[in-house]
Amino acid sequence: MSQAQSDVLMFLETVHPYDSLPRDQIELVSSRFEQVSFSKGSEIYHRGNVLAGIYLIMDGAVEILDAANTVVSELAARNSFGERGLLSDGFAATTATARSDCTLLMLPKDEFHRLMQEQAVFSRFFTRGRFADARRGDMAIQKVSELMSRPPIVCASSDTVRSAATLMRERHVSSLGVVDNGRFLGILTTRDLTGRVLAEGLNPDTTPVSAVMTPDPVGLPGEALGSDILHLMLERRVGHLPVVEGDRLVGMITQTDLIRFHAISSAQLIRDIASAESAEDMRAITARIPQLLVQLVGSNNAHEVVTRLITDIADSVTRRLIMLAERELGPPPVPYVWLACGSQGRQEQSGVSDQDNCIFIEDGVEPEDMPWFQQLAAKVSRGLDICGYFYCPGDMMATNPRWCQPVSVWRSYFRDWIYKPDPTAQMLASVMFDLRPICGASSLFQDLQAETLEDASRNSIFTAHMISNSLKHAPPLGLLRGFATIRSGEHRNQIDMKHNGVVPVVDLGRVYSLIGRLAPVNTRARLLAAEEAGIISGAGARDLIAAYDLIADMRLRNQVRQVRDGRKPDNFLAPYDFGDFERSHLRDAFVVVRTMQSALANGGRAPV
Repeated sequence: MSQAQSDVLMFLETVHPYDSLPRDQIELVSSRFEQVSFSKGSEIYHRGNVLAGIYLIMDGAVEILDAANTVVSELAARNSFGERGLLSDGFAATTATARSDCTLLMLPKDEFHRLMQEQAVFSRFFTRGRFADARRGDMAIQKVSELMSRPPIVCASSDTVRSAATLMRERHVSSLGVVDNGRFLGILTTRDLTGRVLAEGLNPDTTPVSAVMTPDPVGLPGEALGSDILHLMLERRVGHLPVVEGDRLVGMITQTDLIRFHAISSAQLIRDIASAESAEDMRAITARIPQLLVQLVGSNNAHEVVTRLITDIADSVTRRLIMLAERELGPPPVPYVWLACGSQGRQEQSGVSDQDNCIFIEDGVEPEDMPWFQQLAAKVSRGLDICGYFYCPGDMMATNPRWCQPVSVWRSYFRDWIYKPDPTAQMLASVMFDLRPICGASSLFQDLQAETLEDASRNSIFTAHMISNSLKHAPPLGLLRGFATIRSGEHRNQIDMKHNGVVPVVDLGRVYSLIGRLAPVNTRARLLAAEEAGIISGAGARDLIAAYDLIADMRLRNQVRQVRDGRKPDNFLAPYDFGDFERSHLRDAFVVVRTMQSALANGGRAPV
C-alpha cells in the first residue's frame, strides 16, 4: 500500500459511513478514491454537468449553490457532496465552488453505486441523509410545534404596561401572551407599546395591558404547518403568531423563529467554530446545539444521523481548541494523537454530554517534553468545559497524567487489562475500546487498536469478564408488564434512558466487536458488522437494531420535549406520561435487549 493510499485510508477511518465498512471494503475503497485539489473560488462542477463521482472534503471548505446561485450549503472537512445528482439522473443538481483552497477525494460513480448496492450501512447513510436534508431545509412542511418558541412568556391583563415592558426587556422577547386564569385573552407586542402607548401619550404606570393589547388574535394549532405561518403573517401583516390549544396558549412563533430555523445547521455551526478565536466564542456557538437538536429530531432524522451531526460539532470544537493551544504553546515536541472515548468516540452524543479523552504520544518523547502535553490537555479540557462538555466525573480525561502517555505505556495498559482482568480493568477497557482519533497522528493508534482487538478476542477469560461486565446494566423491566422506575428523589417514577436504555445495547455491541475483532466503534455499526460476521443471527440482529432504534429515538425525543419546555435536557423519561401504544413498544424493546443479554450470558447466538 502506497503512502498516499495509507493516508486516505486513515482519513476514511474517521469518516462515517466509511468507518463502518468491513476492513477489506474500506481498504478497497481507499484505493479507488482520487485526490484532487482546487484553488479558492474555482468551480468544482456546475449544475447540469455529468458527475464523475461523489466528493469528500479532506481539507478546506466548499459552497453549494442552487439554480439561482444562492448558497444553500457550506461544507467543511469530512462532508460529502454530489450524491444528490448521483442518486437521481447522474447530473449535478447544484453548483459546487471552492470557498478556500481545498483538497478533495473523488470516489468514481461506478464505485459509489456498487457500495450503495452491496453495503447496507453505506446505502442507509446516503439515502436517509438525502431525504432528511431535503426536509430539513423546507420550513413549509415543518409543524408549527417544531418551530415555535416555548414556553410562552405571559402577563395578566391587569398588569401595568410598564411592568409588561420590563418583563419583555428582562426576557429578551418582543411579545407577551396575555393570560388570565389559564385562558388566553390576547397579545401585547413592542409595536403596541409604541403605537398605542407612547404615540397616544398614555401613562405606562397606570394603563393596564388590557387597554392596549390585541384581543383574540388569530392563532394556529401545533399541528399546523410552516406554510400556514407564512400565509398568515403575509396576509395579516403580523410578526407574531400565538400557538394555541383551545383557549390555552402553548407557544409563540415569531419572524425570529423562522430566521433561526434557516440559520441553524450543523455545517453552519462547524463553520463558525472553525473561525472562533477563543473557548468563550465557541461557547456562544455550542449554546445553539439544543435548538439544532430540536430541528433535527423534528425533521424525523434517524437517531444515528442526529447523534452523528451533534458529535461532529464536538469534534470540531476539540480540533479548534487544539489548534488554538498549539498556537500558544508552539509546535509539539513529538507527534501525538488526541482521541475521544465514550459517546464522542462512538459518535453518539446527544443533548447532554461530558468529555472523555486521552492522548497517545510517540515513544520518542523525552521526560522534559511531557509538560507541553500536560499544558495542552489542560487548555483543551478547560475549553471543552467552557463550551458545555463538562469534566468527566470519573476523570477519564487527558488532564489525568495516566491518560496522557507514550504509545508503549498505552500498550502496557491494554495488555494488563486483558491478561489481568479485574473489575477496574473491565471498566477501563470498556471505555478505552471506544477510542476514536480526533486530531493528530492517527497512525499512533491504528496499529495498537488492531493488536489489542486481536489479543483481547483470543483471551477467553478476559472476554468472559467483559461479557459479565456488559450485563451489569439491566433494562428497566418490572413485573406484570410494567417498568422498574426510580423509586425516590428528583427522578421518582422515571427511568434512566442512558444507563438502563442505551448503555445495555452499547455494551452488547462492544462485546460483539471484541468477539469478532470488528473495527467499528459506533454501536449501530457494530451491530450491523456483528450480523454480517455471524456473531449474532440475522433475526436477532434485526430485533436488537430495531429495539435500539426505538430506545435511542425516544431518548432524543424526550430531550427535545425538555428543551421546548425550557428545561435543560437530561436522560430521564417518565414512561407513564406516554400513551399505551408507545409505552408497550418501549417495553417490548427492553425485552429484546434483555433476551439478547441472556443469550450472550449463556454463550449462544441470539435466538433465530
